[in-house]
Amino acid sequence: MLTLREFQQPLLSHPLTPAGPIPTAQDPDGVYPYESFVETSRRPVLRAFRFVAMENDHLRVVICPDLGGKVHSLYLKRAQRETLYVSPAVHPIRILPRGAYVGGGIEVSFPISHTPVQIEPVLCRAETRGERAYVWCGERELRFGMHWTVEYSLGRDDAFLTQRTVFFNPAATAHPWMSWSNAGVLARPDTEFHFPKGPVLKHGDKMQIITWETEGPKRQADIDRMAGFFWRDASVCAFGAFTPSLGCGLYHIADPKLTPGIKLWSDGVGKHEPWVSQYTLAGEQVLEIQAGPLVDQSIKDHLQPQQRRYHVEFWIPSDKPLDIDALQLPRPELAPLDDVPRFGWARKPEVERWESVLAAHTKQARAQLPAPPDVTDNHWAPCGMEALGDALRWAAESSAAPQKDAWLFQLGAWRAGRNEIDAALDALRASGDDRARALAGRLLRRHKQDARAAVESFRAIQSETFALHPQVVFERDLALAELGAETFAERERWLDAVVGLDDEWLIERRAVLLVDAGKFADAKRLLESTRFQLVHQRYARTRLWTRIKAELGITTPDPPNWLGEDDLAEFGAYREYQED
Repeated sequence: MLTLREFQQPLLSHPLTPAGPIPTAQDPDGVYPYESFVETSRRPVLRAFRFVAMENDHLRVVICPDLGGKVHSLYLKRAQRETLYVSPAVHPIRILPRGAYVGGGIEVSFPISHTPVQIEPVLCRAETRGERAYVWCGERELRFGMHWTVEYSLGRDDAFLTQRTVFFNPAATAHPWMSWSNAGVLARPDTEFHFPKGPVLKHGDKMQIITWETEGPKRQADIDRMAGFFWRDASVCAFGAFTPSLGCGLYHIADPKLTPGIKLWSDGVGKHEPWVSQYTLAGEQVLEIQAGPLVDQSIKDHLQPQQRRYHVEFWIPSDKPLDIDALQLPRPELAPLDDVPRFGWARKPEVERWESVLAAHTKQARAQLPAPPDVTDNHWAPCGMEALGDALRWAAESSAAPQKDAWLFQLGAWRAGRNEIDAALDALRASGDDRARALAGRLLRRHKQDARAAVESFRAIQSETFALHPQVVFERDLALAELGAETFAERERWLDAVVGLDDEWLIERRAVLLVDAGKFADAKRLLESTRFQLVHQRYARTRLWTRIKAELGITTPDPPNWLGEDDLAEFGAYREYQED
């Protein structure tokens, strides 16, 4: 038996709150041109998702193109067991790059980890060729305009899932990338770690090299805190996790020449368990077993112009522990590499306006120029469209205010997204759009180290409503704070104007102002009274808490969970820019 079918199914889905109207260009908590999110609704709604299922006598594999093309379920029939964590709820949580990570399943990331489209629909094609079913998911990503496709396939008699991932850079310049395949499996205290011998980089509250066979944890109960483990020189390129109490496990094997990266991530048994249970509907624990074509997540490679790169890996569900040293690399006969689809842009609202601008520019047809996005529309000019700069400049020259100002704002955002800071500032300064003034303020502060010019840019904002948006208040306060005590009254005025908003970013800035004014006990009480949502690898409040502790003589462990930040050593290439 070999079947392939598509269906729709509703899941509980928690809506997200966007960060705001300032583009994510040069934002340490975002990745341009994607919109970032700062809060997850506590109550879900019902939302229909598209699924594609492949099935043979051994396995049932369910893929969700509407969640970035991830494997939603990998069911082992003989054991009647699910080998992945499968949640009936899509509950995005605060992990970079967008603050919208969804745990469980098998996620494929590109060109940054975690994928910026994990909560977005991507393109999908499915077909059966002879004795093999294929599901292809992918897109042309908006950051650099590179193509990625993940191919999942299942042969009629296969007891494993084959995954082939293909990247292609059509541009004239090289672009940075990283990629990991991340499988979320249920974790119990007795979950066993079956990983290779050799040196391992342990990423916890500090960075250290350990020898796995003598110093590594053997099971989930051995880990008392959030920690990641990266293999530096594995004895074999196979690994897995098996849970005796559940009677199932999942293993992975790949060609070490193409996929040398091996990683285990666990939040352990203890204070960090809430970082996982916040997204599992029944409060369960999940750990992650990962593989990738790079050795660890602290580096990126570059995909050269016109370069295509691919790797193949295999996921093996099991109802008994497997010997990773004895695992043999499967060698299925796959469709030719040239037959793997190369998808285009995946989501029409993100690109259709910009394609119209390009078309109008090519024809020099001003009458065909669409209206630019207004302040309520956070679809910013994709820097992955390399030809868009000239078209945006032409659109501005072809328009009168206020549309001219809006096109200049988009041109400035596009250039900032491509790290062309001086050219971005030229366009933003020429614009009368409040979004341009706010983005210029960020660039002047972060890249020009000119806080005074940044403050003046924020002061030039005309719309009172725009000026009171929490994101604008937050960014303005960062700039004002760099000028010291002379701006205390101005900072207090803006923060008092939005004191009624239960917004954790604004509460954070109010606490910073209290600390800057020497009111450490008041800052402590404010932080303690706030229910912060948990975030991963953001440490602004941790640094603030360290200042408060030092002044008040507090010696309790760092940081407390209620602060909403973990206590990992800062590591990895999740961020494109340093945190403020």
